[in-house]
Amino acid sequence: MKEITSPAVSSAIKKLLSYATLEKKVDEEYQKYVCLPSRKLYSMEVNEETVSCIGVEFLNSKAAVIKHIAVLPKERGKGIGSSMIRFLCKNYDIHSIFAETDKEAVNFYSNFGFQITSLGEKYLGVERFLCEFKVK
Repeated sequence: MKEITSPAVSSAIKKLLSYATLEKKVDEEYQKYVCLPSRKLYSMEVNEETVSCIGVEFLNSKAAVIKHIAVLPKERGKGIGSSMIRFLCKNYDIHSIFAETDKEAVNFYSNFGFQITSLGEKYLGVERFLCEFKVK
């Protein structure tokens, strides 16, 4: 895992973030990672190719929110997303990790051990879920 701190977003990170947020918001979200001390963005490479990223916001010294998590489609199902969350648990003294997601990704969080709570239709026709993980 490598922390991303460059002021300019790479094409690989831009592509990955576009899987996790609206494409028109990628640059704005990236700048938050670069400028805000409460936010960190990490990437993972496989065979020198950037295949995933995870962006987190620390609410305080014991809690964090996964703002963005993305894995290239060809690399999904290989445990990369889970290993990025384990990296956060191992490298930060946090007790809770939160995420908000949609129906498409809720099973990923559930399989990792997050507790899932439906938030209902936050957007028209789109059910959202709050995911909470207690780090042991």
